[in-house]
Amino acid sequence: MKQKIAIYGATGTIGDNALALIDAHPERFEITLLTAHTNIKKLAALTQKYMPPYIVVGQGHKQDFHNTLPDYKGEVLEGEAGLLEAAQHETDMALMAIVGFAALPPTLALQKQGTTIALANKECLVVAGELIMAGVNDKALLLPVDSEHNAIFQLLQNKNQAEVEKIVITASGGPFRTYSRQQMESVTPAQAIAHPNWRMGEKISVDSATLMNKGLELIEAHHLFAIAPDKLDVLVHQESVVHGLVYFNDGAVLAQKSLPDMRIPLASVLAYPDRIASTVPPLDLAAIGTLHFEEVDRGQFPCLALAEQALESGGFAPTILNAANEVAVAAFLATQIGFLDIERVVAESLSSAPVSTATPPAHHSLEAIITCDTETRKFCTNLIQNRL
Repeated sequence: MKQKIAIYGATGTIGDNALALIDAHPERFEITLLTAHTNIKKLAALTQKYMPPYIVVGQGHKQDFHNTLPDYKGEVLEGEAGLLEAAQHETDMALMAIVGFAALPPTLALQKQGTTIALANKECLVVAGELIMAGVNDKALLLPVDSEHNAIFQLLQNKNQAEVEKIVITASGGPFRTYSRQQMESVTPAQAIAHPNWRMGEKISVDSATLMNKGLELIEAHHLFAIAPDKLDVLVHQESVVHGLVYFNDGAVLAQKSLPDMRIPLASVLAYPDRIASTVPPLDLAAIGTLHFEEVDRGQFPCLALAEQALESGGFAPTILNAANEVAVAAFLATQIGFLDIERVVAESLSSAPVSTATPPAHHSLEAIITCDTETRKFCTNLIQNRL
């Protein structure tokens, strides 16, 4: 029988790569759901090709979809309520590629249905790691799609967690790895989204440029692999060939290596526990010749240090961190603030936002997380409007 796949965020780069893999293995997979926020034209083209029984569009775009693809006979759902309704329909796996906090409610709803989640969203684990991991069971698996976490996931298969000394994820360093702080003051959104190695969406590309993405990934790794913050680290590796390293107590270090192409980790999770051809060329280390590694300069990229601070603090601090970063990145992309103002907004929010960072009860509720997120966004919006 074909595996039923629902793709949340089908029109982004993760969706593109996942559908390319599904096209390469039509005998294995069947699309049950596609969602998009505002890219209705592309969603309509995908719907016409795969004809899933359900689709979800952003709030206010239902009629736009009907106008674009009037012959579609399936059910068109809309907005946040549509995402939650779609999560009630049976599917074997849901690829969660919606960007930002918006992915959290449907992810939790899918877990309750016993659906395996292929998680390509960073923010879910950052803001609600305890809540998400509490919903993982033998049926509702959580498989990481991020190249770094997927690498660690593969390296830890059939390993004794007690033997792990340290987990290291790698960072390309982004487009401003060699920039001075003075040079970064004047960078533009166009420069920030021009990642040297990966083709990604605008928000995650900016996170890569500030190295906030590595901070978010450390918080994710803490929850995914149940490892203490002091056993997590980041290493700059500009070629993006080594994606993760695991240090063991006997002195051995295992590393996962592949070309920087999201089809590789996606193939790993879509076919889990099997392996399928990803259509990516094999890694040729001789052709690459040399791999470079260096320590991260947290003075140059303080967003990483802010994320590490939030991880150590625990409680609602990661939720505040994430909300502040989302607001600040959106403001930067809209040219309302400068590049280095992103870290300033995040730092101010962690120190002054009117939300308690005290450790909440274990597995704190979705409602409490949403309240914290909402209040932090209000604080950041006012901060940007009145002080920056």
